[in-house]
Amino acid sequence: MAWQGLSVLAVIPARGGSKGIPRKNLCQVGGVSLVGRAAQLAAALPWIDQAVLSTDDPEIADEGRRHGVDAPFLRPAELASDMATGASAWRHAWLASEAYYGRRFELSVLLQPTSPLRRPEEVERTLAAMVEGGHQAATTISKVPGHFAPQKLLTLDAAGRVAFHHPEGSRHSNRQSIPDYYYRNGLCYAVRRETLVDRGLIVEEDCLGVVIDHYVANIDEPIELVIAECLMCCGDDS
Repeated sequence: MAWQGLSVLAVIPARGGSKGIPRKNLCQVGGVSLVGRAAQLAAALPWIDQAVLSTDDPEIADEGRRHGVDAPFLRPAELASDMATGASAWRHAWLASEAYYGRRFELSVLLQPTSPLRRPEEVERTLAAMVEGGHQAATTISKVPGHFAPQKLLTLDAAGRVAFHHPEGSRHSNRQSIPDYYYRNGLCYAVRRETLVDRGLIVEEDCLGVVIDHYVANIDEPIELVIAECLMCCGDDS
């Protein structure tokens, strides 16, 4: 195990109080819960030294254990609220894991259950890009569709009138004239210990973007569960 001699911790964050889809992390895609799919993915990566589930919910903890991932502690309530940051919850899981297992982890990957169709090679590519490139962090990203670029966005005033959000919006009638924009798609984050534990950062000034060129199913709304299920049945999320 380990990556080029560096110990790796995988953290699966799964709080119980999701709002858009109640009990979201226990919802199923292809007959397996979102937590279960993240656990199975972690088990498929032989270079991970330890995988843990970070949750405030005993039922979710039991579901994770049923799929083979450790849940040796519960996340404090203050780190499971809508206002808690992902960095603080990940940092807590990292330090709690080091205390529980009695060892230090140099690297970590975050595997959010909301990406049930992520591929093992995408996680491996993210960690490899960070380590081999000498970066402090890495995250998977996807290209923003042209009609959602800042130059295409509109605002709406109290009288119902639209205006361009971007000061140069009126100059861009077609997407070919708009530069590429990207967003974090949630498939994978990777960081070094000093980035997250010491400085409390995930996306920082030396965070490498790993471009994913296929459609990514990210579960935030009920319809996205349906989409993920359809893609699973098709055997392809591209």
